[in-house]
Amino acid sequence: MALSTQPIILDPTGARAHDEHRQLREHGQAVRVDILGVTAWSVSDPKLLKELLTSPDVSKDARAHWPEFTDTIQRWPLALWVAVENMFTAYGADHRRLRRMVAPAFSARRITALKESIDTVVTGILDRLDALPPGETVDLREHLAYPLPIAVISRLMGVPAEQQDAFRRVVDGVFDTTLTAEQSEANTKALYEALHRLIKSKRAEPGDDMTSLLITSRDEDEEGGMTEDELRDTLLLMISAGYDTTVNVIDQGITQLLSHPDQLALLRSGEVDWSDAVEETLRFEPAVRHLPLRYAVNDISLPDGQIIPKGEAILASYAAANRHPDWHGESADDFDITRTVKEHLAFGHGVHFCLGAPLARLEVSTALSLLFDRFPQLELAVPVSELRPLGSLLSNGHQTLPVRLRPTGA
Repeated sequence: MALSTQPIILDPTGARAHDEHRQLREHGQAVRVDILGVTAWSVSDPKLLKELLTSPDVSKDARAHWPEFTDTIQRWPLALWVAVENMFTAYGADHRRLRRMVAPAFSARRITALKESIDTVVTGILDRLDALPPGETVDLREHLAYPLPIAVISRLMGVPAEQQDAFRRVVDGVFDTTLTAEQSEANTKALYEALHRLIKSKRAEPGDDMTSLLITSRDEDEEGGMTEDELRDTLLLMISAGYDTTVNVIDQGITQLLSHPDQLALLRSGEVDWSDAVEETLRFEPAVRHLPLRYAVNDISLPDGQIIPKGEAILASYAAANRHPDWHGESADDFDITRTVKEHLAFGHGVHFCLGAPLARLEVSTALSLLFDRFPQLELAVPVSELRPLGSLLSNGHQTLPVRLRPTGA
């Protein structure tokens, strides 16, 4: 049973995330939390969470299954997360229809075709960094973690270069949980304006990209395809998910390897593969800590005796689940790229498992391997304890990642 009936108030700044995650686990399989004024059931027990993520008794369709939807979206800073009309919030047949239309963008053939361009982008970024003098500090979040995913998702989706900065600004705002409801509403307006510009430009001049393909599919199949709102929100999902989350994993991968030199040594010696480092980063510091929201379609009885009543919201607390001792033992809080059990929930689970997972893994492993090969003396420019988290209880990265590529005089 939960230790308290009072909701745990989640810190919108993300400043004490690990303490919060431990607190969630201490309260049992599920506990009520306050997420920016909305009460939800946080589930951090990995076994229960996986069961709920695959249960027909749990929906992502707020309009159909959350009685508080209409009132909440008028005042909640995270309204966009539950109000979008795409496969992220779809349930049942609607989810299958929308996912089927998006899946070709992330086929094995398309991901393989992107490998060469990913190598080229990373190499170009590192060439520019290589020209910096020894001892100079550079922010690798800004100068590596950001530009790579933006370049890749822009190529996949056909986002013109002149529109990319606008998307970066508004997508960052989607994950910022320190914004007021008014600021969030203004950011959503700017985001939709950017999406309308993209759709308009691609309707006028289609290209060999997923945006053009989705527009064509929508325009030629009005009955079985997408509505205009679903088209817009699907592009939103693909661009934002394909960009922000990968930025954070690259950021965290660099941070963890530089602050765990014993683990980096294993990679340098070839004893462990870079894919192992990527998977442990995803487990240890997933790109998204909590993912709002899901809803109980019926009363759900939990093994510990609690009941999630029909219509109440559920928060998937992936970061807390990833470090659960029932899953990864006493070493759950250790960064260990050699661990035998590599499972995690960083990409979700069940029918909503992230379609872009293979692409994200490819981008991160390429960025990390080429970076550490090019700069064997790479070091953090500040103690890891001084790295400032993003102002978000959702997005798990740092405001900056200052490093020295080479010591002075190298």
